[in-house]
Amino acid sequence: MSYWWFLPSPPVVEEATPSDHSVLAEIHERSFPSGWSEDDLAALARQPGVTILQARRSSLLGSRSILGFVILRVAADEAEVLTIAVDPRQRQRGVGALLMRHAVSRLYADRIASLFLEVDAANAPALALYRRLGFRKVGERRGYYRDSAGDGGALVMRVDLA
Repeated sequence: MSYWWFLPSPPVVEEATPSDHSVLAEIHERSFPSGWSEDDLAALARQPGVTILQARRSSLLGSRSILGFVILRVAADEAEVLTIAVDPRQRQRGVGALLMRHAVSRLYADRIASLFLEVDAANAPALALYRRLGFRKVGERRGYYRDSAGDGGALVMRVDLA
């Protein structure tokens, strides 16, 4: 007997709406020592070129809770990841990779030439993800992160999309 209907569906990635900002702020606060508030996220979302993509649990009967999100900003033919956060209870399940793949795919479709991000040099899981996605180090910022597990250094990374 097969119980295929009990298998979890993959998360759905969609654009966040203003009504989602409070949940996104909670996830960001649980993810970083200096989390962004709901007002911070709303102000970012109003800026030109900013998009917030979120991953939601996909379910016919249950919760469609938000699992994580990524904020992108586009200027001319370049984009940057302003932040990416996955609910700590949902980590190591591919949510961050799913969000980044959707972000890259969307930017590629919009003919964006390159995507940049900054990451704490001590954040090994994030570095591994970004390298798997083709990002390479193009710069460094010393003492950038106050609450780092390492020396606070940030790596500036880039992936070419065009």
